[in-house]
Amino acid sequence: MASVETSLKEAMTSIEGSVGAALVDYTSGMALGTLGGGKDLDLTVAAAGNTDVVRAKLRTMEMLGIEDGIEDMLITLGSQYHLIRLIKG
Repeated sequence: MASVETSLKEAMTSIEGSVGAALVDYTSGMALGTLGGGKDLDLTVAAAGNTDVVRAKLRTMEMLGIEDGIEDMLITLGSQYHLIRLIKG
């Protein structure tokens, strides 16, 4: 199994134009590893905030009776895309 650092490097190199990547624990919202980011993109803040987004979507799906899982989420901003990909394990 690849290390967190190796996986983050692979994500950064395979997604053209990426400026940061993070592996986040869903239960706590804490970043287990980050790569990139900077003064314009605090990946630890993004990790916690986007965890709240995922939790909200899962609650909404539950209220709607949707028995399915989230594959990924894309949030488009004026100058950035935030791609959230859920993984198990």
